[in-house]
Amino acid sequence: MTEKKSLKRFASIFLASSLIVGALAACSSSEEGTSTNSGSSTGGGENSEVIKIGGNLELSGAVASYGSSIKQGAELAIEEINAAGGIDGKQVEFIAVDNKSENSEATNAAIKLATQDKVTAMIAPATSGNVIATAQIANQYKIPTVTASGTAPNVTENEDGTINDYVFRTCFIDPFQGIVAANFATNELGAKNVAIYADNSSDYAKGLAASFKQQIEENGGTVVAEEAYVAKDTDFKSTLTRLKSANPEFIFIPGYYEEVGLIVKQARELGIEAPLMGADGWDSPTLVELAGAEALNNTFITNHYSAQDPDETIQGFVTAFEAKYSESPNAFHALGYDTVYYIKDAIERAGSTDGEAIQKALTETENLSLITGTFSVDEKHNPIKSATVLEYVDGNQKFNSKVNP
Repeated sequence: MTEKKSLKRFASIFLASSLIVGALAACSSSEEGTSTNSGSSTGGGENSEVIKIGGNLELSGAVASYGSSIKQGAELAIEEINAAGGIDGKQVEFIAVDNKSENSEATNAAIKLATQDKVTAMIAPATSGNVIATAQIANQYKIPTVTASGTAPNVTENEDGTINDYVFRTCFIDPFQGIVAANFATNELGAKNVAIYADNSSDYAKGLAASFKQQIEENGGTVVAEEAYVAKDTDFKSTLTRLKSANPEFIFIPGYYEEVGLIVKQARELGIEAPLMGADGWDSPTLVELAGAEALNNTFITNHYSAQDPDETIQGFVTAFEAKYSESPNAFHALGYDTVYYIKDAIERAGSTDGEAIQKALTETENLSLITGTFSVDEKHNPIKSATVLEYVDGNQKFNSKVNP
């Protein structure tokens, strides 16, 4: 999930944000975030009675659906962990701060969690652009930071090839989703002539489009049309009309649910009946509200998991989540849940709440079995794991298949 802000802005953002740390200190937890804890709330280091995990999440703003879902999944995991005795005998306190779906606010939230709340580890924002805005803080304060859904490659690897030492992720990366979508179009749907309609303001969408196009061409297919839109657009009919005139057998639409819902609705109104496909950015109940259940028929997404997957472990998670929240968990719920367990596993293997020790344990993760898959971490801090293909049927997501890396 990404919206890119240039790395060159980090220094200026940090300096500006530092000026308001004092102001942030005056804010109460009810203003800045929410805290779920058991035991004392004093301190977060080796001698503390609790282990503090921060959540720098989009709880309001453009992609609030993502951050709110991650928070719910994380809270379920922490509730389970505390009920089972905590981590190394210590209870876990979760401190969630709203970054308002904005890069500058994500930076401010990271500073607050690092300097005021003194968290041991941090769940990073949902969107890659917001994660990138916090990477410098994670590295500076040596706080292991894990994003549940920041899928852009440059979340963990900078443009110069260096690695953000303290930034990790629980999700797979965008190029893998693009490849899976292209192979699905070719192998499962038999499409040879395809079109791409991508959000030109988002690195997330552009990265997916690039990997999809490369794989389609390697599969012997042809991209017969490419069009672009930008975030916050609402009228897509002129570009959709141009796409329709190319007569594609399949249209790949990487982007976020707010625009995609309108795109799908308007595409069907224009008589475009071809299969449409996107990635995890589509995954929100709001998508169905915007597009309409009927318009979403014959559409597909790549995603991190499916609540319909018959795997016993997954169904156990679904049952626990539904008991707590009275709704079926989506992929962001599952990724938030998994991110807490990923951090827990690293702390336990490190035998310490020291940031450097936890960072080392995160890099050494192998064959960790979680709800969204079993994975090992590569040299770029990316988990190597499976993807799931889902199909929308009458407004509901249906499990289609699972694809291994």
